[in-house]
Amino acid sequence: MRQGTGSSLPWGLLILVVVGGVISPWLGHLPSATAGPASGGLVLATTTSVQLTGLLDVLLPAYQNATGVRVKAVAVGTGKAFEIARAGDADVVLVHSRPLEDRFVADGYGVHAWDLMANDFLILGPTADPAGAAGHPTAAAVLQAIASAGQPFVSRGDKSGTHLRELELWAKVGGIPTGATYLEAGQGMGETLQVAFEKHAYVLCDRATWLFLRRRLPMRVIYENPDELRNPYAVIAVSHTKVPSARTEEAIRFIHWLAGPEGQAIIGGFTLDGAPLFHVSVGKR
Repeated sequence: MRQGTGSSLPWGLLILVVVGGVISPWLGHLPSATAGPASGGLVLATTTSVQLTGLLDVLLPAYQNATGVRVKAVAVGTGKAFEIARAGDADVVLVHSRPLEDRFVADGYGVHAWDLMANDFLILGPTADPAGAAGHPTAAAVLQAIASAGQPFVSRGDKSGTHLRELELWAKVGGIPTGATYLEAGQGMGETLQVAFEKHAYVLCDRATWLFLRRRLPMRVIYENPDELRNPYAVIAVSHTKVPSARTEEAIRFIHWLAGPEGQAIIGGFTLDGAPLFHVSVGKR
C-alpha cells in the first residue's frame, strides 16, 4: 500500500523564505515534461533534508502547475527510501549516497539516474568546543579529537546518506567510538541535530538543514570543507521491469523537468538569508 507524507511543519515554526519570486512556508538542455493526466500522480521517496528545508514545498507544486501531475513525497533516510522503492511503493527516488545509488541501478531497480544538486556536510558541536576539535586539518582528525577527548557524538544511526558518510569518516580513524559517548538517534537530521544540541554533543549535518535550523539550535561550526565533505544528490526512476507497479515513464518526465531549466532555476534560487541551501549540479550518469 502506498503511503504519502504531507509537508507537515516540525516544531510548529512558520518561516517565510523568498525563493526565486515564490514565497514558501518553511524552509545541458533537456526535454520539458509534457502536460498529461494526473493518473494518480507519482510517489517520490526522498531524504528528510529536502522536505525539512521546504524545497519540496516549492518544487512539487511548481511541477504540478506545469504538468497537471501531482507528486506525493515520502521523506525518510536514503537507505529507507531505497527500501520503499524496492518494495514497489515509490516511482522515483531523490537521495544522496552514491554507493547505494549505484547498487540500486546495478540491481536493476533504478533507471535514468541523474546528478541533480549538491551541498556539503559540516561537523557541528558545542560553542565551547570542549574537545578542542576546531582547527584540525581534516574531518577525520576532528573526529579523532572528539573521540580522544571522550566527548559525546550523536549519529543519525538510520542508514541514511548522512549516516553512511559519517561511518566512512569514522573508518579513517579506526571506527566509531565505543562506550556511552557515541549516541545513535535513529531519526532524521532535524531531530538528530536537536538531540546533539541538548546533549552538548558533536554531530555531522548537511549544510541545508544547518542553515535552516541554526537560529533555533545555535551550535558551532567545528569543521567545514566543501570539497572534502561534498554532498551530492541524485534522482533516479524506479524500473517498471523490476517493479511492475512503477510509473517509470512519468518518473522520467519528472526527472527531465527537475534537471531542466524550470527545476534548476528553483533549486538554484532556493536561499535562506541569501545563502543557497543547494547548488545546481546536473548531469546524466
